Amino acid sequence: MIQGVVHSLESFGSADGPGVRYLVFLNGCNLRCKYCHNPDTWAKKDVQLLTADEILEKAVRYRNYWGDKGGITVSGGEPLLQMEFMNDLFAKAKKLKINTCIDTAGEPFTREEPFFGQLEQLMTNTDVLLFDLKHIDPEKHKALTGKTNENILDMARYLSDINKPIWIRHVLVPGINSDEESLTKLHEFISTLNNVYRIDVLPYHTLGVFKWKELGIKYGLEGVPTPTKEEVELARKILCVDEYNRYKNA
Repeated sequence: MIQGVVHSLESFGSADGPGVRYLVFLNGCNLRCKYCHNPDTWAKKDVQLLTADEILEKAVRYRNYWGDKGGITVSGGEPLLQMEFMNDLFAKAKKLKINTCIDTAGEPFTREEPFFGQLEQLMTNTDVLLFDLKHIDPEKHKALTGKTNENILDMARYLSDINKPIWIRHVLVPGINSDEESLTKLHEFISTLNNVYRIDVLPYHTLGVFKWKELGIKYGLEGVPTPTKEEVELARKILCVDEYNRYKNA
């Protein structure tokens, strides 16, 4: 029996993929993003062990609210750290004709086995991915998250090669990834991909800071302000956000 290590479940999500979504938050992540708003998903404590059947039984109760485009989104933490469970969940979801979405930072990606074969199988049952690109520069990415980004960018290329729809998400942090040079290089990379249906510039916020304090972890961006409206608009302009918002019309 395959079980997922689940942090929490939410019945209604309106910003986590197409339409209204049922949200599954899995535990575990290799990144240590300085602005993470779910640091409580890092450690495997206070978790639930649930099977795909148990989750789907809960999810389908809300199916009437999903509309034509809604469905299930699996987030985290990092869903790709639980590949066996993800494959079981999404294979069963597609048998029920449920739209499937993964919210991922791509960090576990490798073209080595067994991961790559598991990912290829998972993509056959995945409709869209929310793909986090946190910083285009490898060393600055490491300073922000604890890891470099070469394999993350390689995953983006792989998803482009198989033409799997993605929504790119970029958390805009003043003084870290909000400069024109970084944004321009990010745009240049995105422009090499042929599967980007949407780009979301997400203004950095401090709403999750209380979780760091509760966990006794020093917050990494103390004193960093939220971006101004002008900074957000500049990022949207450089990244050509409006040109990529195609998924709704796909």
